[in-house]
Amino acid sequence: MTTEEVSGAGDHPLVEELPGQIERRLLGRPASMGRREVSEGAGVEPVVARRFWHAMGFQNVDDEDAMFTEADLEALKRVARLIGEGAVSEELALGMTRAFARTSDRLAVWQTQLVAESLTSPFSEELEGKDSRSVPEPRIAADAAELLASICDDIEPLLVYVWRRHLTNAIARMIADADPAVHADPSAPIRVVGFADLVSFTSFVRRMSERQLARLVQRFELLASDVVTEHGGRVIKTVGDEVLFVHTDAAAASAIALDLVDAMAEDELLPPVRVGLAHGRVVSRLGDVFGLTVNKASRITAVTPSGHVFVDEDMAKVLRSVSGFSATERRRRMLRGIGVVTLHELQRAPGGRGPALLDDGARLRSSHDQGAARGG
Repeated sequence: MTTEEVSGAGDHPLVEELPGQIERRLLGRPASMGRREVSEGAGVEPVVARRFWHAMGFQNVDDEDAMFTEADLEALKRVARLIGEGAVSEELALGMTRAFARTSDRLAVWQTQLVAESLTSPFSEELEGKDSRSVPEPRIAADAAELLASICDDIEPLLVYVWRRHLTNAIARMIADADPAVHADPSAPIRVVGFADLVSFTSFVRRMSERQLARLVQRFELLASDVVTEHGGRVIKTVGDEVLFVHTDAAAASAIALDLVDAMAEDELLPPVRVGLAHGRVVSRLGDVFGLTVNKASRITAVTPSGHVFVDEDMAKVLRSVSGFSATERRRRMLRGIGVVTLHELQRAPGGRGPALLDDGARLRSSHDQGAARGG
């Protein structure tokens, strides 16, 4: 990016200087040490330092390149201390480092985009006569960088708090899954797996600008996450027009699926959704879920009509003893990679509980997002 491209950025330094200034504000002193110096300071072999730097998701550099700061040295010292005291093995430490790195990378990108979008007027492209773009203008990028750096110390405790809360829940699930009275096979606990898929998403992609599409996807993720968490479920991942979620309880998972259909149907901007549910054992690994049940739920979703929820036979059997829902048998289908499956349509039983109401915060976000999407 050239100096001319940042003209009008006010008092912001040139783009070439800003990253270095932000790095010093977030990490402390500027990079001044090579890998060999850092490894010696932490009391580990250079090859160990190289492994951990790579596990954090960063490209390896030559031993003498001044790429490391005091913060890097302190982090490596902490890891070396844990390994040295026998609290964790080097392999476990590397694995946990990769988990932090992958999650933090996505978190950092997500947050920078959110802040940049919050500083961008939804009417800016129209007023300036430009095509919508997903990359912020130079001034917005600089403003977003300054804002993130200024609030970093305030939001860091929140990050640690949220992590501790989720760690507490994850430990509770792990202990429950390990109980032989609950799961005969704790290596593959039983879950309800659901896929929610926006219908006709491809046609929306053709008609919308990049920024409009990004806002639509963000809106879908927001509404879906609100519905899933409202019923105590877990969003495993979102991939554009699709959300994968799991739950331990069939009734709650059913409520999620039906509420997702209702929420998207009531939204003026989003296309309808279809949901597929499967009940069975799953393999949980690195925060994701795998196995036949997951594949079956995905295949069921692909053949489910718009605005409906289809479930597999195992889920239908469980629902026979669950009040508030009915599973009506539909025709048998051949699912690729799965075989012949008898599908059932999930519906609320007469007099069953209606859709969950979003809280006031979710309603405010919904109204705000609708206005932003119309303007963007």
